[in-house]
Amino acid sequence: CSGPMPANIAALSLSPARLAVVGELGYETPTPIQVEGIPLLLAGKDLIAQSKTGSGKTAAFALPILQKIELASRSLQALIICPTRELAAQVARELRKLGRKHEGLAVLEIVGGQTVRPQVDALARGVHIAVGTPGRLLDHLQRGTLECASLKTVVLDEADRMLDMGFGADVESILRKLPSSRQTVLFSATYPTTIEALSGGYQRDPVRVTIDDTETDAPMLRQFFIETEPAQKLEALYWSLQHYPHESVLIFCNFKASVATLEDSLSLSGFSVDRLDGDLEQFQRDQVLARFRNESLRVLIATDVAGRGIDVEDLDLVINYELPDKANIYVHRIGRTGRAGKAGVAVSLATRREKSKIKAIEQTTGQVLERVELASGYAPDVRRLAREAKMQTILISGGRKDKVRPGDILGALTGEAGGLKGDDIGKIEIQDRLSYVAIARPVARSAAKSINSGRIKGKRFRATLLG
Repeated sequence: CSGPMPANIAALSLSPARLAVVGELGYETPTPIQVEGIPLLLAGKDLIAQSKTGSGKTAAFALPILQKIELASRSLQALIICPTRELAAQVARELRKLGRKHEGLAVLEIVGGQTVRPQVDALARGVHIAVGTPGRLLDHLQRGTLECASLKTVVLDEADRMLDMGFGADVESILRKLPSSRQTVLFSATYPTTIEALSGGYQRDPVRVTIDDTETDAPMLRQFFIETEPAQKLEALYWSLQHYPHESVLIFCNFKASVATLEDSLSLSGFSVDRLDGDLEQFQRDQVLARFRNESLRVLIATDVAGRGIDVEDLDLVINYELPDKANIYVHRIGRTGRAGKAGVAVSLATRREKSKIKAIEQTTGQVLERVELASGYAPDVRRLAREAKMQTILISGGRKDKVRPGDILGALTGEAGGLKGDDIGKIEIQDRLSYVAIARPVARSAAKSINSGRIKGKRFRATLLG
């Protein structure tokens, strides 16, 4: 489907309250998926939306959900199912941000890796929207702690990845337990037969919306590949880092062992680098992702399983150190850069034996990857490449449930006790019981000291310097 692009987001069928919030947040021109999807969702239609990561899809389903929420009824009215905890956290953050003028709006994350009891207690008090991963959601449904009688809308976000990860049976079990009168929405970057089958079994007369690469951010995403042999891969990586300017880079490997080896090499060379793999505890993963999001970490190396759900604004560069076996995995990897009209670069390091993978990627994406020749005799300037991140992260032992807000932290740091300039403070990320704050590296230590010796909203919280 395609339609005329409204001049601004006010041309969509959103309520004045929704428009006020999106205006405050700086949303002006809607993305194609928002243009197509929002009116259909507001009309109650089932929807299959094929749209890549970074296309504005979260707001496309979040705004209609928020517009239809009945705040007076503290019952579950919308459920968003995500493949990973990180994506669930990202979606929940966006819902809270877009719903900040909804007095009393209750959004709950229901994911694994956390104790069940707080989730059970929150559900007993009543929530309007739940965002969760398949396994934990199914667990609550089987326990009877997730009451869905009032459910109006269910969204499957990154549905193709959910099925690729083996969650198909859990997802179908969840859908069978939900009210048949619900609105069912599928968002997917690709449209394999598994998605077609899922739609056929659980949607009613769905409208399919496909946002082509030409309609979204693809022209802003330049894709290259370098043919290299395994022994020269590190050299090719250095060349890519030197020739494609970036503040942050996400590097994908296929295996945990490759991630660990590459992290060791870059760390020994002085890079600001960390890793995401399946061996990390959730708390460690949260810390790594927070540091990467707020520019306290310049290089992040991840496997596909560990890297799902990564969402970073203005990510400059994605490098496939190892090419994935499936072209649709490549699509998800590179979808994290060049988003929403912003420039981005994706570089893939491919051996001669992987020419068939490059061809499959080109067929899937409909774009030719530009081949780049590595200059002979290239000698990387590792010292220049390995510069420090400009920010450092402070972890504060208080969050949303402690009534801590970004303005409280900002006030504590810039007030008389903290003495920092506003320019010294970067992104402030508030979670349930923790907060992550990016501070200019030269003043980060003194900032942590001022938090530890002072108070936020009259309470003492512990500040720890990360990285």
